Amino acid sequence: MIDLYPPAEPYDKGLLDVGDGNFVYWETCGNPDGKPAVMLHGGPGQGRTPGMRRMFDPARYRAVLFDQRGCGRSTPHASDPATDMRHNTTHHLVADMERLREHLGIERWLVTGGSWGTTLALAYAERFPERVTEIIVSAISTTRPYEIDWLYHGAGRFFPEEWARFRGDLSGDLVAAYARLMEDPDPHVRTDAARSWCAWEDTVLSLEPGATVHNGPIGDWELAFARIVTHYYSHAGWLEPGALIRDAVLLRDIPGVLIHGRRDLSCPVDTAWELARAWPGAELLIDDGSGHRSSDVKRAWKLAALDRFASRGSASGK
Repeated sequence: MIDLYPPAEPYDKGLLDVGDGNFVYWETCGNPDGKPAVMLHGGPGQGRTPGMRRMFDPARYRAVLFDQRGCGRSTPHASDPATDMRHNTTHHLVADMERLREHLGIERWLVTGGSWGTTLALAYAERFPERVTEIIVSAISTTRPYEIDWLYHGAGRFFPEEWARFRGDLSGDLVAAYARLMEDPDPHVRTDAARSWCAWEDTVLSLEPGATVHNGPIGDWELAFARIVTHYYSHAGWLEPGALIRDAVLLRDIPGVLIHGRRDLSCPVDTAWELARAWPGAELLIDDGSGHRSSDVKRAWKLAALDRFASRGSASGK
């Protein structure tokens, strides 16, 4: 087991007004004068976890974590059916990141994340390349329709029984169908849809070490996650198909490390390979023995990249 840094508590935190009635929860930990870095959680809608703080050397990094709109400690919460989702898109999240950077007085920062966090990292960096010092991403996803179709349709070929349950009586675009169910006025319909959605998400990862299938009660976390991810994926992240890979040339002056598991059924490795080919100078690291989840190999690679990039400058960016 790779040792992460000791558990850390934030030295500062707050709720940032990002407009449209939304307030984004943020926290900073580590060294206030260290190298700024922002961690982007997955999902979309999973929220940050305390364990994410442990990736950063507390003596060398000023780590910023936040809950994207609608999840975690951000308000209003997507589990509330009254929460308006019209102002929750990738473009809103990119703007939230920039507003948070300005609020914290950071000039430039390292951007890191995994899975959906990769999509958001790329969207932000391609919009504001002058604000990004380095990028480290893992479990590479760019939210292309091709990738979404694989995850919720194609991957069913590996789990036909479970996919039949996931599909149920639905037909056509299952992501769009679940997005409609998550907006149903009947709370029982929303709860059942969230349970089925989370079960399928777990099933796709079920072949990986330490995998579990959700069998517990459906609470606010599951309701928000299912509502947000179906909302985003039914709109392909509001991104032009293939644009993040096409525009990776804009990152040519930004050092990048791409970390992926060859056995990742959620996000097949071809996307990581295509991104590496389109991003001049990016380093692609593929662990043949792991999947979507973290592993000792992938954690070691990420820690090594963070250690290497910390030495490229530790000024606070103010």
